[in-house]
Amino acid sequence: MKKFLCLSSILVTSFGLAACSNNNSSAADRDRNTNNPLKQASEKLKEDSISATRIKLTFNDKEVLIRMYDNSASMAFLAQLPLKVAFEDYIGKEKISILQKRLSADDGQAGDPSKKGDFAYYAPWGNIAIFYKGFEDATNDLIILGQIESGKENVENIHGDFTVTIEKVTK
Repeated sequence: MKKFLCLSSILVTSFGLAACSNNNSSAADRDRNTNNPLKQASEKLKEDSISATRIKLTFNDKEVLIRMYDNSASMAFLAQLPLKVAFEDYIGKEKISILQKRLSADDGQAGDPSKKGDFAYYAPWGNIAIFYKGFEDATNDLIILGQIESGKENVENIHGDFTVTIEKVTK
C-alpha cells in the first residue's frame, strides 16, 4: 500500500509538472507569434534617434543631403567636418572612403543590415560607406550614421572613383 501511495504521488507530481511545462511553452509560442515588443522598441528608438543635423556631399556639380542620426559615432564624424575624401565603388552595392581618423566604434546601433540610402561607418576598416543598394547581411561592425534625404540617384549613377566634399549644412 505504501508503494502504491508513493507511486501515485510521483505520478501526480509528474503530471502536474508536465502540465505546467506545457502551459509555459504555449505562452512562449503565443509570444513568438505576436508582435515582438523589443523589436518595436528598437525601431522606435531608431526613429527617435534621427537628429536635425544634415550634411551635404558635393561632387561633380551634384549634391547629396544626408540626415544624421543622433549617436556617438555620428557626432565623432561631424567633428571631423569639413572633409574632402575620395570614394570608390565596392562590391556593386556601396561607395566607400577610408577616413584618416577613425571614429569611436562602441555604439549600440552596430549590427544592423544596411538599406539603400544608408550612410554608415565600418569600424574594422575605418571607412565610411554610402549604400546605393541594400546589403542583406548584418555585421556587428557596421554603424549607421545617417540616411540620404535627397540625391540617391547621384550616388547610384556615378561610376569610377570620385572626390567628395563633405560639410555640415547650417540652414
